Amino acid sequence: MTEAILFMLGIGGVCGILLSFASKIFYVYEDPRVAMVESNMAGANCGGCGYAGCSAAAQAVVKGDAPPSVCIVSGAEGAAKVAALMGMDPGTAETRQAYSMCDGGVRASNKYHYLGVISCKAMSVVFGGQRDCHVGCLGLGDCVNACNFGALTMGKQGFPVVDENQCVGCGACNKACPKDIIEVKSMSDKLLKFNQINDPLAPCSQTCPAEIDIPQYISHIKNGDYSAAVQTIRMRNPLLLSCGRVCPHPCENDCRRGIADEPVSINQLKRFAADYEMNSGSRVPIKCAPEIDKKVAIIGGGPAGLSCAYFLRRVGYQVTIFEAMPKLGGMLRYGIPEYRLPKKVLDWEIEGITKLGIETHTNVRFGSDFGLGSLVAAGYEAVFLGVGAWKDHALGIPGDDLKGCFNGIKFLSTVSAYVSSGISEKDVLIRNRMNLGKRAAVVGGGNTAVDCARTMLRLGLEKVYMVYRRTRKEMPANEVEIVASEHEGIEFVFLAAPSRVVGNESGEVTHLEYLKMELGEPDASGRRRPVPVKGSETLLEVDTIVTAIGQAPDASFKEETSRRISELTLTRWSTIDNNPATLQSSIPYIFTAGDSATGPALVVDAIGGGRRAARSIDLFLKEGKVEPVKDSLQKKRIPESVFKTISGVQPIKRAVMPELPVNIRLDSFVEVDLVLPEDQALVEANRCLSCCRICYNPDKKPA
Repeated sequence: MTEAILFMLGIGGVCGILLSFASKIFYVYEDPRVAMVESNMAGANCGGCGYAGCSAAAQAVVKGDAPPSVCIVSGAEGAAKVAALMGMDPGTAETRQAYSMCDGGVRASNKYHYLGVISCKAMSVVFGGQRDCHVGCLGLGDCVNACNFGALTMGKQGFPVVDENQCVGCGACNKACPKDIIEVKSMSDKLLKFNQINDPLAPCSQTCPAEIDIPQYISHIKNGDYSAAVQTIRMRNPLLLSCGRVCPHPCENDCRRGIADEPVSINQLKRFAADYEMNSGSRVPIKCAPEIDKKVAIIGGGPAGLSCAYFLRRVGYQVTIFEAMPKLGGMLRYGIPEYRLPKKVLDWEIEGITKLGIETHTNVRFGSDFGLGSLVAAGYEAVFLGVGAWKDHALGIPGDDLKGCFNGIKFLSTVSAYVSSGISEKDVLIRNRMNLGKRAAVVGGGNTAVDCARTMLRLGLEKVYMVYRRTRKEMPANEVEIVASEHEGIEFVFLAAPSRVVGNESGEVTHLEYLKMELGEPDASGRRRPVPVKGSETLLEVDTIVTAIGQAPDASFKEETSRRISELTLTRWSTIDNNPATLQSSIPYIFTAGDSATGPALVVDAIGGGRRAARSIDLFLKEGKVEPVKDSLQKKRIPESVFKTISGVQPIKRAVMPELPVNIRLDSFVEVDLVLPEDQALVEANRCLSCCRICYNPDKKPA
């Protein structure tokens, strides 16, 4: 008995020793963070994240193979806790959701008819599918079958519809779709998504500089969901109130309906939705991603700077705007007259942007009050330069420095300052303070020249001329502005090139002398070159001359003593040299857009550029390098979407923009162009054919 007990104890001792050695040899260390991460997940073990349960997902997070938002059930709160635990950027903790890029579906005609095929994947193997549209939805519902959460249904138009309340962003639908129609993205990803060549896009959206999903917001208006329309526009353009008033709507030139009828009044519908929000008494909520501990400085509070700041703030960055003028807005405030864009409207719009948590400093000039070195020292890791084009081109003729000669932007900004100060009730006060006299000539044919001329009339001048060296046909100003000028009584002097300014003994302007011109051969711009007619000198009696023949960026900030800013490369036009695809400058952490990058251009171009710069800054701060958008469309047309003819369109009269009568509007700076009434907006929205890449909805035939 004793021997047996000793024998068993011996065996136990040997086993203990062996196990002790084995534990050392075969020991598997488990990072304690795995259990901590797993405890912050939902514990559902559903596998929707793509890993074999929550433990496997937690291990992937700790290894760095999965983001903190890997759990599709626990949501943003759980993801944020995991991010904090791992010391990761909380911006990566955004939840993702699926959305369908195609809204065509069964509208696209079929090339082939297949019998017995019930799978999108099987159909795509054969000639890419049955549809004429090679990027469109096949409509057999592989994505719907793949979703374990009931978040997708196949809509009546043959494309998947996502229920945002049910979608957990697992990505199963995306993996099942052979056409990549379903994308799964976070809000930040969608905000910084840019049009690509293979995207299903309507012609109007292809050429919109801001890349707004135009058919979608018009569809929301059709359905009476004006808040959703505002949200759709704001995914691409934070200045919809301003654009609804001043944008020359290049998108309408490519409206498919315009082939057989008049284009849809896209911009008026944008303004209708924007004004609806402003007049509703409340703002449509704007979501922002969790805050990222990185700071970005925005130099210039114009449309490009505001746009860049808006998108960076929405994706989580700490943003500060530095503006040289007393108020934000740039050319929107100081270059566009009150009668086109009331400053109380602009103030309301800018307030909605800055209230997202954007810090602002006004009356501070880059290169004088602060410099690049001070920004870097203050912890700013990237800088956006959007200083605008405030430098007017001079006439460069004898006498252009006499009393009574103004430059266009200086003239408009001075008047704007007076109007903002509240003295517009007596416009004659402005005229007298600026010594404008009774007769004026505005030299130029662009939008700034038209704005100057129409402003002169509102200041009570008896006669205003527009002097332009080409003909009306070649004027670069918006057609609607030219027509408004004609209605208001501005006299055009075409084929006239100023040669000198004549003054009196007191050095005051009395006449503008110009040479008559005739059009010769086309120049580099494609317009016929004006050629002077010898001996045709003509005097025009005026008291004031405003020159509006072009602008350039003011690059005086380069005179700052910092050696680093001297390394910033400029072009021969004084614009900031940059990579046009990424908007990154010669200094890697400086980005640019708007007039300072392109020279004077459209407001909507500056807004689109600001968003593109925001994407590049986001990549730079997260990855250290910036890659351009693959196959970026950048306002180019997709050839197959360009139609020469279109069938199924019933002529429906385009909405006429309401405006104040001429005999009323010239007495003050009150807004001229008015918003469409709701009933007319709904009629106009229903003129939209809901186009996609090649498909569209024909009009219903009259009963």
